[in-house]
Amino acid sequence: MTSTWYCALLRGITPGKPNMRNEKLRGVFDGMGFTGVASVLSSGNIVFAAETTDTTALEGRIRGALRGELGIGGETIVRSRSELVTLVDTEPFGELQHARETYLTATFLKEPLEPVPEPFPEPDEPAVRIVGYDPGARAVLAVSDNTSSSSPDFMAWLERRFGKDITTRTWLTVHRILKRMPDCA
Repeated sequence: MTSTWYCALLRGITPGKPNMRNEKLRGVFDGMGFTGVASVLSSGNIVFAAETTDTTALEGRIRGALRGELGIGGETIVRSRSELVTLVDTEPFGELQHARETYLTATFLKEPLEPVPEPFPEPDEPAVRIVGYDPGARAVLAVSDNTSSSSPDFMAWLERRFGKDITTRTWLTVHRILKRMPDCA
């Protein structure tokens, strides 16, 4: 069987805590027998290759190992390289560039939205605009304007609307994750 490249998007990682440092996280993934283990930034993004296509099983196995070995209780969301490539290739943000006034984010949901609400809900925050929902990557895509002195409480809105089994990454981070994953296993 050939390996598939994945990224584990770990929720609630604080790099200042000793058990949440990249070397400890990578150690857990190495210990599970995954190959090509690497971290991206210091916010809980671990890329790896595995010989399974069952992402639900991977999520459970990783979550259990992180809790058992490091005492980390946050959620684990796994996306394959192909899911992330397809998301990026759709160019959901068009010509927008990531900046303070156009802060681009992808919020990955544990479970797909079924059905996808029409119209898609909009936050009460005037500084935030939902660009769309990508069903393949199970991601809510948004643009925030962070130039005002009061920062929008978009993360709280996301949790109220979609639950706590979510995790948000900047669009730049999504691109950095993909750069760490080889084109083939």
